[in-house]
Amino acid sequence: MSLVFPRPNTNAAHGKKDKRLMAEVNASPLKHFVTAKKKINGIFEQLGAYIKESASFLEDTHKNEELDPVTTEEQVQEVRGYLAKVAGIGEVLARRHMKVVFFGRTSNGKSSVINAMLCDKVLPSGIGHTTNCFLRVEGTDGNEAFLLTEGSDERKSIKTVNQLAHALHQDEDLDAGSLVCVMWPKAKCALLRDDLVLVDSPGIDVTTELDSWIDKFCLDADVFVLVANSESTLMQTEKSFFHKVNERLSSPNIFILNNRWDASASELEYMEEVRRQHMDRCTNFLVDELGVVDRAQASDRIFFVSAKEVLQARVQKAQGMPEAGGALAEGFQARMFEFQNFERRFEECISQSAVKTKFEQHTVRAKQISEALRRIMDSVHIAAQEQRVYCLETKEDRQDRLEFIDKQLDLLTMDCKAKIKKITEEVERQVSNAMAEEIRKLHVLVDDFHLDFHPSPVVLKVYKNDLHRHIEEGLGKNMSERCSTTITGALQATQTDMIEGLKPLLPSTAREQVDKLVPRQCFSLSYDLACDKLCSDFQEDISFHFSLGWTMLVNRFLGPKNTRRALMGYNDQVPRPMALTPVSTSMPPFPQSSMTQEELMVSMVTGLASLTSRTSMGVLVVGGVIWKAVGWRLIALSVGLYGLLYIYERLTWTTRAKERAFKRQFVDYASEKLQLIVSYTGSNCSHQVQQELAGVFAQLCQQVDITRQNLEDEITDMNSKIELLDSLQSKAKLLRNKAGWLDSELNMFTQQYLHHSK
Repeated sequence: MSLVFPRPNTNAAHGKKDKRLMAEVNASPLKHFVTAKKKINGIFEQLGAYIKESASFLEDTHKNEELDPVTTEEQVQEVRGYLAKVAGIGEVLARRHMKVVFFGRTSNGKSSVINAMLCDKVLPSGIGHTTNCFLRVEGTDGNEAFLLTEGSDERKSIKTVNQLAHALHQDEDLDAGSLVCVMWPKAKCALLRDDLVLVDSPGIDVTTELDSWIDKFCLDADVFVLVANSESTLMQTEKSFFHKVNERLSSPNIFILNNRWDASASELEYMEEVRRQHMDRCTNFLVDELGVVDRAQASDRIFFVSAKEVLQARVQKAQGMPEAGGALAEGFQARMFEFQNFERRFEECISQSAVKTKFEQHTVRAKQISEALRRIMDSVHIAAQEQRVYCLETKEDRQDRLEFIDKQLDLLTMDCKAKIKKITEEVERQVSNAMAEEIRKLHVLVDDFHLDFHPSPVVLKVYKNDLHRHIEEGLGKNMSERCSTTITGALQATQTDMIEGLKPLLPSTAREQVDKLVPRQCFSLSYDLACDKLCSDFQEDISFHFSLGWTMLVNRFLGPKNTRRALMGYNDQVPRPMALTPVSTSMPPFPQSSMTQEELMVSMVTGLASLTSRTSMGVLVVGGVIWKAVGWRLIALSVGLYGLLYIYERLTWTTRAKERAFKRQFVDYASEKLQLIVSYTGSNCSHQVQQELAGVFAQLCQQVDITRQNLEDEITDMNSKIELLDSLQSKAKLLRNKAGWLDSELNMFTQQYLHHSK
C-alpha cells in the first residue's frame, strides 16, 4: 500500500520552517526520518537542559534551611533519575539510523541488490564472491572508505571493491556471525546521506544459528528484505528464518525481491504465469503464514527485479553513458521501473517505520517525563503559594501584636509610674511619722541602754559608741516593726499588679516563667540613720552644778545656749543706734527693732551682772536693806537651808547621777539632731521603694523588649521568606510553563511525524 505524506497544517511561527522540511520530505521519503531525528534530538536536548535546570532548582530549594519544605527528597531523586534517563535516551537517539537487513539464500544476489540501491559497487558480488559475514554499510563524512571489525577500533583503509573482498577473505577471525562495518563516504552515495544503514548477511542456508543472528542483528531493524531467486521457489529455510523473526518482533516490515527476473526474458510465453505463481506463493507467505500485511498491501511488498541489470545501468549512467547501453535482456525498462518502485515503497516504509520504532517510545517517555516534571513544579508552586500565604498571615499577625504591645506598654508605663509615685509618697509619710514618734520616745530607748559608766574620757568614748549602735539598732528595729509589714504588703501588691499587667504582653511560654524571670525577693527597708556621725559633736557636761546656783538659774530661764552667751559676756547685745538717714541711697535702712525677746532678757541680766561686778557697794547696800527688812535670823536660816541643799546635792552627785545627766543631755541632743533628718530618712526609704519597683518594672519591660525584638525578628524573617518564596514561585511557574511548552513540542512532533506513519 502506498502511503502518502500529507503536508501538515502550519502556523505563522513555524510556516517557513515546516514548508522547507516538508519540501525535503516530498523530495525523498528518507528525509522524513532525517528531519524527525533532527527534531526529536533538538527536543531531547532542550528536555535535558530543562531537567538539569529543574534538578538544580529543586536541590537548592530542598537544601534551603530558611524555608519550610516545599520539595521532598523523593522529588529531587526522581528528577535526578530523569536527568540520567534523558541523557541516555539522547545518546541513543544520536546513534539512531534507519536499518534494513537483507536475508536470503547464498548467491541470491543480496550484495547486488545493495550495490544497485547504492548506485555503486560497494560490496563484493558476482562469481567467486560470497558474503561470509554480516556487512553493515554506513555513511561517513570523510572522503576515504574504511573497515571497522567487531571488537576493534582500527580503521582498515579500502579504495576498491576488490580491496574490500580481499580484506574480508584474509581475515581468518571472521565467521558467519561476525559484523564488519563498511564506512563509505556519503559524498559518493546519496542514499547513505539520510541515516540509512544497509546490512548484508551470509546465506541463511549456511548456518543453524539463526536465533543468535536475530538477537544480534534483527531486533533493531526497521525493514527486512528477503532476496529470493526467481528461478526457484521460496525454500523452507527462508520461511523458517522469517517465522522466527516474526515470533521475536511484532509485525516486522518484510519486502520480498524475486531477483534475477531478467531470466524470464528468455521464456516470455511463461513469464506471466511464473510471475503469478511467485506472487501467490509470496502473498500467502506474507499474509497467511506470517500475517504481517493484508492482501491489499501485499502487492506493495513483492517485486520482481534484476539487481545486476539495475547496477550496471546506474554505473553506466554515473560514467556518462546511456542506461540501456550494453547487453541487457528484453524488458529491461519494466524491470528498472519495478526496482525503482521497490525503492520508493521501501523508502516510504522504512522512513515511516523507523520514525515510529525509533522515536515513538522515546517520545512517549519524554511526554511522561515532562508531565511528571510539570506536576512536580506545579506542586512546588502550590506549596510555595501556601507557604507564602502563611508567611503573610504570620507577618500581619506579628505586626498587629507588635502594635498592640507598644500601645499597651505605653499605657502600663503611665499607670505604673502613677502607682510608684503614690506608694513612694505613702512610704515617705509613714516613715516620717514613725520616725517622729520614735524620736519622741527616744528617752525610753536610751534608758534601756545599760553599760558600765565612768566619767573618764576613754570609758565615755566606748560608752558613746555602744550607745550610738544601740540607738541605731533600736530605732531601725522599731521603725521596721511600725512600717515594714504595711510597706512590704503595698510593695508586693504593686509588683503583682505590674506583673499581671505585663503578662498579656508576653508570649504564653514566657508567662508561665515570668516569676522566675523576674524574681521578687523579700524587700526590707534600710534605715541608715548614722547616729555615730550625727551625734559625733555631742559634748556632755557631767560636772557638778548646784541647782540654785547663779548659772543654773540663768540656764533655767534662758536655756543652755543663751546662758553661755550671758555668762561669757554679750558684747553686742544692744545694737548701736543707727543713723536716721542711710549713708547710701542704694542700700535700704537697717531695721530699728531687730532684737528678740530672749536677746533683750540676756542683755538685761548681763547688764545687771556687770553692774554688780563693778563694785561691791551695791552688794553692801542690798545686804543692808535686806538686813533691816527681815532680820538676821531669817537670813541665817535661809543661808543654812541653802547650804544644806548644796551639801545634799553635792553628796548625791554620784556616777549614777552623772550617767542620768549624760543620758538626759544625749536624748535632748540626739532628738534635736534626729529631727533634722526625719524628712531625709522618709525620702530615702521612699527612694528605696521606688528603686525596687522601678527595677521590677525594668525587668518586666526587658522581657517585653525581648518579646518585641523576637516579633521584629520574625517580621524580618517573614519578609525574607516572602521575598524568597516570590522568587521560588516565579521560578517554579516558569519551569512549569517550560514543561508545558516541551509537552506541546512533543505533541507537535507526534502529530507531524508519528501519526502520519499509522
